[in-house]
Amino acid sequence: MTDVTAMTATQIAGLVATGAASAVEVTQAHLDRIAAVDGRVNAFLHVDTDGALAAARDIDARRAAGEELGPLAGVPVAVKDVLTTKGVPTTVGSKILEGWRPPYDSTIVERLRAAGTVMLGKTNMDEFAMGSSTEYSAYGPSRNPWDTDRIPGGSGGGSAAALAAYEAPLAIGSDTGGSIRQPGAVTGTVGAKPTYGGTSRYGLVAFSSSLDTPGPCARTVLDAALLHAAIGGHDPRDSTSIPAPVPDVVAAAKLGATGDLSGVRLGIVTEFGGEGAEPGVTAAFNEAVDTLTKLGAEIVEISCPHFRYALPAYYLIAPSECSSNLARFDGVRFGLRTGDDGNRSLEEVMSLTREAGFGPEVKRRIMLGTYALSSGYYDAYYGQAQKVRTLITRDFTAAFERVDALISPTTPFVAFPLGARTSDPYQMYLADLFTIPSNLYGGPGISVPCGLSDGLPVGLQVMAPTLADDRMYRVAAALESAVGTFTPPAL
Repeated sequence: MTDVTAMTATQIAGLVATGAASAVEVTQAHLDRIAAVDGRVNAFLHVDTDGALAAARDIDARRAAGEELGPLAGVPVAVKDVLTTKGVPTTVGSKILEGWRPPYDSTIVERLRAAGTVMLGKTNMDEFAMGSSTEYSAYGPSRNPWDTDRIPGGSGGGSAAALAAYEAPLAIGSDTGGSIRQPGAVTGTVGAKPTYGGTSRYGLVAFSSSLDTPGPCARTVLDAALLHAAIGGHDPRDSTSIPAPVPDVVAAAKLGATGDLSGVRLGIVTEFGGEGAEPGVTAAFNEAVDTLTKLGAEIVEISCPHFRYALPAYYLIAPSECSSNLARFDGVRFGLRTGDDGNRSLEEVMSLTREAGFGPEVKRRIMLGTYALSSGYYDAYYGQAQKVRTLITRDFTAAFERVDALISPTTPFVAFPLGARTSDPYQMYLADLFTIPSNLYGGPGISVPCGLSDGLPVGLQVMAPTLADDRMYRVAAALESAVGTFTPPAL
């Protein structure tokens, strides 16, 4: 790989700002890297070569004119294919939107452009963000650069794999039940889910509207914080957007990098202790806890009794919202249209279109959600799940009265082999066991590499109160300063 592709986003931005390298040179190096390795990784669904180089030339021209540029100007970024990009295909990993070119940019993409980043293209994902391995993509699975016979996590495995393969220094993901953090953990990268409403959902193709949260992916905590600061903040076009400034996550990451956690109280969730995490994951997590203690943090055991019900509650709430959101894909308004031969009714065309356009996991979740919302079952299933969600929120509230943040393994196991869990949906769902509670609560969470198990990366998760995203960045950066970053074998 070329030197520039191995650099952090912060280092690349410094090169561009000083003129030591042009944005075009940086962009071309990453495009060359994609051409060289993505055939083995399948991180990208679409590479926007012309658009990326045009954006890079614009950055170089603005710099030459003496314009003041942002801290990420000229840095390439990969965008999960769940966010609309004007004129650039947005498929959500599904055949039902194959070839669709949106007429507008999502707010996140608008802000990336305003920050001067260079969008390389759209990354692979589980169809409609439903999955934990990227194996449910209609365009084939992405592969983990640590071992290309293993999964890179999901649903945003393409973004995480692009980072680990040095195809991009920054990426955007979306997190509904762990889809940023879990891929970060199994690829040895950093993935952060902001506070719900702290990043805009305008232009995000909806899966579960009360849970979906766009967020940053990077190879270092500081890079993730810089990207978070660039994309976050209030958006009047999103009714769930919080009218409050983004916490100073960049300053928090820099403070954490000093390695001092004196006065910080961290809680370990008792209920996560018996959930069957692999021994190697538990060992790496325990070593990381010892490291945090040496950095000055006080460790407290915290009971969150309703966390054990998070997984079943999530798999009632999220499919219910998905069954409503995906009703718009009807073969009439946009996307795929199948069976319209002039002899079939609208209902027949709609049925044939959905049969051809949706994959098995999407169909499974639509059916689960429709059943949970149906007459006679709403109160017994969906209504009860929402009550559990309230209890989980109360657990978080009580915990944060005692500690500044909670920590846990990000996922119970390291990257598993491709095909190992696709025949057992429940085993696949367990990948998000430790990440789902934060989504139900709405608070921020981050995964940072904390060690290796059998040569594969393990992630530590930091969960913070709503609107206290800065706390998780401080803790994550402190751990990173002590254990370093992790580099996969060369592809």
